[in-house]
Amino acid sequence: MDAVVSELEGTLLKDRDPFSYFMLVAFEASGLLRFALLLIFWPVIWLLEMLGMGEYGLKLVVFVATAGVSESEIESVARAVLPKFYMDDIDMEAWKVFSSYDKRVVVTKMPRIMVERFVKEHLRADEVIGSELVISRFGFATGFVKGNTIDSYISIRVAKLFIDEKPGLGLGTITSSFLSLCKEQIHPPFMANQNQYDHQLVRPLPVIFHDGRLVKRPTPSTALLIILWMPLGIILATIRILVGVMLPMWAKPYLSRVLGGKVIVKGKPPPPASGGNSGVLFVCTHRTLMDPVVLSTVLRRKIPAVTYSLSRLSEILSPIPTVRLTRIRNVDAEKIKTELAKGDLVVCPEGTTCREPFLLRFSALFAELTDQIVPVAMNYRVGFFHATTARGCKALDPIFFFMNPRPVYEVTFLNQLPVEATCSSGKSPHDVANYVQRILAATLGFECTNFTRKDKYRVLAGNDGTVSYTSFVDQIKKVVSTFKPFFH
Repeated sequence: MDAVVSELEGTLLKDRDPFSYFMLVAFEASGLLRFALLLIFWPVIWLLEMLGMGEYGLKLVVFVATAGVSESEIESVARAVLPKFYMDDIDMEAWKVFSSYDKRVVVTKMPRIMVERFVKEHLRADEVIGSELVISRFGFATGFVKGNTIDSYISIRVAKLFIDEKPGLGLGTITSSFLSLCKEQIHPPFMANQNQYDHQLVRPLPVIFHDGRLVKRPTPSTALLIILWMPLGIILATIRILVGVMLPMWAKPYLSRVLGGKVIVKGKPPPPASGGNSGVLFVCTHRTLMDPVVLSTVLRRKIPAVTYSLSRLSEILSPIPTVRLTRIRNVDAEKIKTELAKGDLVVCPEGTTCREPFLLRFSALFAELTDQIVPVAMNYRVGFFHATTARGCKALDPIFFFMNPRPVYEVTFLNQLPVEATCSSGKSPHDVANYVQRILAATLGFECTNFTRKDKYRVLAGNDGTVSYTSFVDQIKKVVSTFKPFFH
């Protein structure tokens, strides 16, 4: 069996410096203080690297980022946060070479716990060899790693793994000590015209769900910018929230531009319900908790929104009425019918947010309750902070959204569904829901999936055991085979 051993940093990942990934662990597992502390140590770490003492610099990074953090918390960050940033930095030419072998081994100087889930699930590696954190008997990282030197520890592990026969190929930088154990060696940069690997068209499994507050990978310069912006962002968020709560709907579009926000509107929205007619149901894609608020701002009237897991603080701060659903089908159906009898209503049938260019499966409940359906494609862009979380404090979602310097929302109104596309013409609710999902995905350039809220929380929070991992990976493979823009 042909085997390849590849270094992660600087080979499968373009960036040789793992510092930003430790910054992510510091921020997501401990908070802003440890994040700032690790950044303060960066000049020392850089100096050690320049003096040829990179081993000591790496051990210092590991200690500052992980000392005192529970093993479960580090695993949680590695599962929910890091894969997105790893995937964004993948060298696809290196991946072509790596994926062409039957047995694939990844070597990394980072603690194995930080990379194992990503390289096995997304890069399809068979084995991961990395440094090992020393964990106390109470389940907390001591900040130290096993072995006198990380390089020698890794080389010994590789030698033991291939005790019978040397691996056929080693991929890594010239300084990688494990390469001497391989029959053949290739160093980056990898040439795009390596024809012998062009037949390997299989892509890494995409990262559909990810968590964490930071939008950009916190390199030293980006991390410094984030820290400097944080106090200004909190002040700006406070002003924006107060303005949003106090001002009438018609005035908000003007003030949002003054305060740095931008809303792009496409399509023609329907007029308000009148004459005792039942209201229109706006069926929106779900990107953040701000979707219904932005829609109401665009329409310049307060439209109630149905919610599932909105925090109490978000409900208090919400400038529009909210209708909390119970996930009990009959009860929720009656609530929605009652609200529609009063006027227009907003619903996000995905049931939860998704950050990537994918739409989750639409609940068919909305299609059963009305034929006056207006699909609305919602999308957004932010610079510093994500406004959604699965494993963090949801009450902070609106604050993080408004802390971004220039949040941008795009709202696209589609035509109201014709009668022949609704349940009135004999179509099933599932057919209607799937049709709405498809036209919204086409409008945004997204891909439809069958993933649900349970899938998302199982991946990000690990708290739903009813969804099997096998079925989840199978669904991702189907997405990979049909969705190409994601990788461009």
